[in-house]
Amino acid sequence: MLLSKPKKSQNANGKRLLISINVLGSAGPIRFVVYEEELVAAVIDNVLKLYAREGRLPVLGSDISDFLLYSPQVGSDALSQWASIGSFGARNFMLCKKPQPVKEAENAGVAASLVRKTSGGGWKNWFNKSLSMKVSSH
Repeated sequence: MLLSKPKKSQNANGKRLLISINVLGSAGPIRFVVYEEELVAAVIDNVLKLYAREGRLPVLGSDISDFLLYSPQVGSDALSQWASIGSFGARNFMLCKKPQPVKEAENAGVAASLVRKTSGGGWKNWFNKSLSMKVSSH
């Protein structure tokens, strides 16, 4: 287990918590000990470092701003990155990647390519083939 080093602002005798963080899409949780005064942003940073060090898949990256931490006891809202991890009264958390906004230009391109694929006569070709198979030549 990894014990977070106390920061200068933290009391060396501060209360420590064993937390368990499930990473969405990963096989199992990551468990480590933190001080209850540790910020959520620092916890996310520790999780990403441990995840990468263990060689887990899928590869997540290291930018903490791309991730949100949730607690089932707090509700459906993501935890504030500036709050202390011990302030939630929870020890189990879920780390999720933030949803990436899809650009409208990309959506238009995908829709146009789907129209082109279907307008290539997919159903028309099927209909014509089915008619040609039923007509028998004598």
